[in-house]
Amino acid sequence: MLIVNIDYIPGKEFEVLGLVKGTVVQSKHFGKDFMAGMRTLVGGEIKGYTEMLVEARNIATKRMEEEALKLGADAVVGIHYGSSAIMQGAAEVIAYGTAVKFK
Repeated sequence: MLIVNIDYIPGKEFEVLGLVKGTVVQSKHFGKDFMAGMRTLVGGEIKGYTEMLVEARNIATKRMEEEALKLGADAVVGIHYGSSAIMQGAAEVIAYGTAVKFK
């Protein structure tokens, strides 16, 4: 499955199948969350949260791709990601785009 963040695929004509999305709410283990809190005192990257968000984006992308496959799509164009804090130590990540079928 081709997944791109542009609204077209050079050299390809396609029909639009519809919006597809994948979402996940991810949290970190309490111990890692506590250590992240300690990290905010001295500054710098909080690697545990970086890893959590990378994993969450991967899961959301996979779920979006699965939804597109159910529609018979060959690609997803115009993908975007969004995220929001649900509660302390937990974030929602959504991946969404337009499923298309090549002509």
